[in-house]
Amino acid sequence: MGKMNIGMVGMAVMGSNLALNMADHGFDVACYNYTPDLTEKVMKEHPHEHMHGFYGLQEFVDSLEKPRMIMFMIMAGSPVDYMLEKLLPILEPGDMVMDGGNSFFEDTRRRHELAAKYGVHFFGVGISGGEKGARLGPCIMPGGNREAYEYVRPVFEAIAAKAAGEPCCTYIGGDGAGHYVKMVHNGIEYADMQLIAESSLLMKYAGGMSNQQMSEAFYEWNQGELKSFLIGITADIFAERDDMGDGWLVDMIVDSAGQKGTGRWTSIQAMKQGVNTSMITAACNARVMSNLLEERAALGESLAAGLNTVDAGEDFLEDVRRSLYAGKIAAYAQGFALYRSAAEVYGWQLDFGRIAAIFRAGCIIQAEFLNKITEAYNRQPQLANLMLDEFFLGKIKENLASLRRVTAMAITLGIPVPALANAVQYIDSFRAGQLGANVIQAQRDYFGAHTFQRKDRAGSFHHQWQEHYKG
Repeated sequence: MGKMNIGMVGMAVMGSNLALNMADHGFDVACYNYTPDLTEKVMKEHPHEHMHGFYGLQEFVDSLEKPRMIMFMIMAGSPVDYMLEKLLPILEPGDMVMDGGNSFFEDTRRRHELAAKYGVHFFGVGISGGEKGARLGPCIMPGGNREAYEYVRPVFEAIAAKAAGEPCCTYIGGDGAGHYVKMVHNGIEYADMQLIAESSLLMKYAGGMSNQQMSEAFYEWNQGELKSFLIGITADIFAERDDMGDGWLVDMIVDSAGQKGTGRWTSIQAMKQGVNTSMITAACNARVMSNLLEERAALGESLAAGLNTVDAGEDFLEDVRRSLYAGKIAAYAQGFALYRSAAEVYGWQLDFGRIAAIFRAGCIIQAEFLNKITEAYNRQPQLANLMLDEFFLGKIKENLASLRRVTAMAITLGIPVPALANAVQYIDSFRAGQLGANVIQAQRDYFGAHTFQRKDRAGSFHHQWQEHYKG
């Protein structure tokens, strides 16, 4: 047996599927897991001429050709630090370690610096597509040393999903850029999923549609400009019968959604960078609220929902579709505005058009819509906000009235639509002549002498505010 091309640490579902994907493309993969039994299980259940199991860390490292390429597919956090600390003393300068888990990008930047002290290149590699994507072709977002990336590029481009014949993989930028882009990808995913969920609430409770009718509507939408992975699987979800009872499976699922943290990280990071990602934050908060089952039940009995009925109108379903599309534009505008800010804050040369292009297949937010984002950044590489592009601005103008009608209807009926409502507010905050910030700045100057600027002359001013109403 000759030297292995690449090593995979972590033989759980994602790691073993990625290893099999690499092996299918002719790369010899050394497989290692902290607990040997999992390596044994994978080798037994998935025998492959290009995959070989190793049960000692030194033996694993020695099996690899130089410069060594080692990929982690292990739990984010302390397990990554532990494994990196074990590996660094037995690696050599020029070797590469790639973390493919959902690590926080600041942790990746720290590990990048630590590895550099040993002359080792550390990569944070965002991977999207889940179990199926890992096996058949994911979207891959590598960040790290640009020159060292050329060694691993053939592997990543071979195993990545393909869109219009192009691999859904591109070099993102230095140190933590890959994990940052994956983090925001997940934040956009949160908003996208929330918009779809809210649309289904409107269809059911305002439009009186059955699950079968909703399934057919989502299927129809998936044939047009809303075509995407998430719309497609939603059509399937509403068509699925309960395999353990009567009725529809989705109606038997508890109305409570989990989250692993990437959406929350996106929201927190946006606040730090001073970027409005209100729709992503709303989606995170919606999941938080979904877990308060007892409190929701108690308040549901005590508070009236709103009007019982409204006239949905014959154009109701088209209004919902248009609202979903407008909301989607706003969500992506927020996510890409955060990318733009990160490029400035961290000095990354992010190619926004190329980022959108690699999202077209393999990942959860894959959609036809992304072609338009790539085109927008090809027209204007330094576009300040996606909604300023001529195509997306035209779509906002075309769909905004529907978004307003649908959001107003939901509020009137007491149907929670935080993502759609924040989409309206985000768009209105851009188009409004006044946001009330002058009042806020006056208040700040009144109680804290924070000064203000005037419209009619340059400089900063502080005013001695008078108490006009005493007593």
